[in-house]
Amino acid sequence: MRHGLARLTDELGILYGGDYNPEQWDPAVWREDVALMREAGVNLVTVGVFGWSHYEPRPGEYRFGWMDEVLDLLHDAGIAVDLATPVASPPPWLGHRHPESLPTTADGTVLSYGSRNQFCPSSDAYRDAAAAIAEQVAARYAGHPAVRLWHAGNEYGQVCFCDRCADRFRDWLRARYGSLDTLNAAWATTVWSQEYGDWAEVLPPRVAPYHRNPAQELDFRRFSSDLLLDLYREQKAIVRRHDPDRPVTTNLMGFFGGVDPHAWRADLDVVADDAYPDPASPDAPADAALVNHLARGLAGGTPWLRMEQAASAVSWREHNLTKSPERLRAEVLQAAAHGCDGALFFQWRQARSGPERFHSAMLPLAGPDTAVHDGVRRLGAELRALRGLAGQPVHSRVALLWDWPSWWAATQVALPTARLDPLATLQAWHRALWRLGVVADVVAPGQDDVRLDGYDVVLAPALTVLEQDAADRLEAYVSGGGHLVWGPFGGVADGRGQLHVGRSPALLRRVLGVSAEEWVPLPDAGSAVAWSEERFGGLRGTAAVLGERTRSDGAAVLATYDDGPLAGCVAVAQHAHGRGGAWYVGADLTGEAGGLDTVLRAALDAAGVPTGGQEPDVETVWRGSTLVAINHADRSATLDLAAALSAGPEHVRDVTTLVDLLTAARHELVAGPADVPGAGATLPLAPHDAVVLAAG
Repeated sequence: MRHGLARLTDELGILYGGDYNPEQWDPAVWREDVALMREAGVNLVTVGVFGWSHYEPRPGEYRFGWMDEVLDLLHDAGIAVDLATPVASPPPWLGHRHPESLPTTADGTVLSYGSRNQFCPSSDAYRDAAAAIAEQVAARYAGHPAVRLWHAGNEYGQVCFCDRCADRFRDWLRARYGSLDTLNAAWATTVWSQEYGDWAEVLPPRVAPYHRNPAQELDFRRFSSDLLLDLYREQKAIVRRHDPDRPVTTNLMGFFGGVDPHAWRADLDVVADDAYPDPASPDAPADAALVNHLARGLAGGTPWLRMEQAASAVSWREHNLTKSPERLRAEVLQAAAHGCDGALFFQWRQARSGPERFHSAMLPLAGPDTAVHDGVRRLGAELRALRGLAGQPVHSRVALLWDWPSWWAATQVALPTARLDPLATLQAWHRALWRLGVVADVVAPGQDDVRLDGYDVVLAPALTVLEQDAADRLEAYVSGGGHLVWGPFGGVADGRGQLHVGRSPALLRRVLGVSAEEWVPLPDAGSAVAWSEERFGGLRGTAAVLGERTRSDGAAVLATYDDGPLAGCVAVAQHAHGRGGAWYVGADLTGEAGGLDTVLRAALDAAGVPTGGQEPDVETVWRGSTLVAINHADRSATLDLAAALSAGPEHVRDVTTLVDLLTAARHELVAGPADVPGAGATLPLAPHDAVVLAAG
């Protein structure tokens, strides 16, 4: 089956546009907007996300004339619409007439209306009102030719601890466990005298005198994600009754802890993601690539949509740096290289009022004669020329394993340390891959549409939760010839947060060839690590945060702790298992000596995955037969074309392919020896420059 964006991109090419909020402007402005959109190459806009009060100013009183006019204007201009069901932000009348629709925090505080997202996901008053407005919008506009995509809600992430949510939580638990006896066993309620004798006693994890039951917290996070998914499904079902054909989606938010997107994948016709990399962070390009890899992984390797990004500055950080048009272009082309078939923004026209009035837009308040809008127009023209990129696969030989239950479990209280942030660990491992020039897919260990044997290397930097079926899958992968790299505090617990019995990681001991008896927080200064003289020339580095009192059970020891509480224990090891191999990394090795880079390079080399070859900050990605190269630095750089070709698909690895590549390049070739086609050939890259080279 073709991916959800195919019909749109076949017709329009790479999608380009953003959130459009015409209700904030006089209708005279709408015509100017549409004319400027056409000139900028906009072909898709998201409309109606926050339009509920404008549609329905009073309960049951609807006005649609404004949206009728907007959709007609956009359609006449050849601009497609992603039409939202406007349920993310209820009107004041809902909270005023139905205070029970408002959300409650874990400490019992009821939040007020007057902002956005002010609803309890369990409230019948909210659900009924949301269903009614969605029914009206879908019935009226399902047949409108402008509407090509549906957008249910917006950035789902609301959590509520009220009595209504408690009732639904109990229903969810009954469905999951069947009986109180099973629940008590799963939650280990014999600890601290917490055994339940009646379902009515079971509550959400509200504020309590001391630590909450970790299994209760994990299940409440699953429940909260599923509750929001239920809201999305209700909205999608309403749309489907009126429009059985066009895709329906909502916008995820990258590494957001409030929902588990892996549980949502089957219900999203298109994976859509919002991303706002911080221009102030030196790691922003690598971390943005990681978010792109997550979106591609959620999409099962098919194209995905960037639903929101900023044209320049955002308004919600403490210090909001702007982006140059060059940096914006680099970010958009980076996403396109990683499988994104649409570059949408928040928003089209900058707001003059409200909380987001200082958030940048494709069209600033200063008007079209601005650097930001000029960059937007130039980018639109370039994306039109790159329509052949849409739908092409991304070439990746490495998988990064990540799942939300592991993240939730590793950020609870009462752990060996609160300093081992699993997301920071994932980012650190990915930054090491970034420095090595390696592209990865972010996938869940049990993702059913992903074959691990399709990857040469699988990395598990922070997989705290490990169930038996996932462990079996990893063992089969290594036995079959794969290369696994396992990170610190991995395989600690099952999905209920209960620790596995035996030396850790109990379910993967045979694969890793090492085992640990204790998790040991390291001194603030870290512990020295000495690497194998034979393999690594006596490299010395530092391990930080948390280690494990580990012994080798057959693995080759590659590095040991040199001092501190783990002196003499295994820090890094390698083990042959079946036809493959596994690498164990027992601590944070991201210090100045580059220990993590060292072990990842060794594992990648063992698997035959090319590394390096480019200057720092130069990213190269193959999508189909197209090479995208980006200089993310504030200084000039050069692209080594031969090295880039060596990492590409087999049919474009011959240096003679440079002739084809350079016909599409807008750069001058800096040639090597004339008698060897492409030998030593480089392309200059200006700061934040990017080049797209199509090999045919």
